[in-house]
Amino acid sequence: MLYHIFTSLIEDYSFLNIFTYLTVRTGLAMFTAMLVIFIIGTPFINFFSKKQIHDPIRKDGPEKHILKKIGTPTMGGVLILIGLFSGILLWSDLQNSFNWFLIFIVFSFGLLGAFDDIKKIRSKSSDGMSSKTKFLLQIIISLIGIIILTYIVNPVDLKNLYVPFFKNVVINLGWFFIPFYLFVIIGSSNAVNLTDGLDGLATVPVILVAGCFAFISYVSGNIVFSEYLHISYIEGVGEAAVFCGAIIGSCLGFLWFNAPPAKIFMGDTGSLSLGGSLGAISIITKHEIVLAITGGLFVFEAISVIVQVLSFKLTGKRIFKMAPIHHHFEKKGWEESTVVIRFWIISIILAMIGLATLKLR
Repeated sequence: MLYHIFTSLIEDYSFLNIFTYLTVRTGLAMFTAMLVIFIIGTPFINFFSKKQIHDPIRKDGPEKHILKKIGTPTMGGVLILIGLFSGILLWSDLQNSFNWFLIFIVFSFGLLGAFDDIKKIRSKSSDGMSSKTKFLLQIIISLIGIIILTYIVNPVDLKNLYVPFFKNVVINLGWFFIPFYLFVIIGSSNAVNLTDGLDGLATVPVILVAGCFAFISYVSGNIVFSEYLHISYIEGVGEAAVFCGAIIGSCLGFLWFNAPPAKIFMGDTGSLSLGGSLGAISIITKHEIVLAITGGLFVFEAISVIVQVLSFKLTGKRIFKMAPIHHHFEKKGWEESTVVIRFWIISIILAMIGLATLKLR
């Protein structure tokens, strides 16, 4: 909104031209989202605590969680989304179609997560919605998003998969791009959801991945930089950098309250929406494989659950003491803060490797 107001006044006030720069608006979106959460965070948490909007703790989880985390408010994802939309709506170009695709994904997955959180709270159980119902709704949301995307992106580019580290390797997916995009968006959403099991564990990796894709969006939408780096130029996709800035700001603000010991959990409202939006951003920038690298921690967490389930069903034995794998290390005696910080370090390393793919081609 402010972006459109300021740009309409440029002819009369030339100094307002600064707001046409993506870097400036990305920074402003980040600062706005963070500031909004800082301002409303404490009253928000107090209200949720008073209304006893608490996250039911897994009974089969680490014993320390039952003692330390019971009674902690949940649905902090609502707080994240308020900050996120504040940054987006004020500083992004709302005439850019990519923005509306991203807004649809983050809002829809956030709404789905909210329904799941509410069901957990009402039933006083950590089970929530059935996995089949949740998965079906994720497919429907993602399919609608893909349909929207077909009206935005060139059909040829839509079906191309670019392989990092190689400047001329492009795979034409054909109509297989539909299940592939479903896999990216839903997989990313659920992977972040699985990672969100310890105080601050998912928040920092999301910030790191969003930071990487803010840069990737910027260079992909700039014809000079994209040619220099031998990556696909996508007109208008640079605007996604502002969206990424809003994600970073909202997560930084939320981390203030979510750092150990957490005063509030993001819940499925936050994890599903953030994960889905990261998957969506990787698709429009055509860096889906890079997402798997920069978000490798999320992939690792998801694989640990898949392996655990398959092993138990096929052999009756569990490979890990508990899945997702962050709980495995807790069961081995690691302190929660140790697990979180070490996983953050892994995320930093993976983010640097992901960014290196832009140059090593």
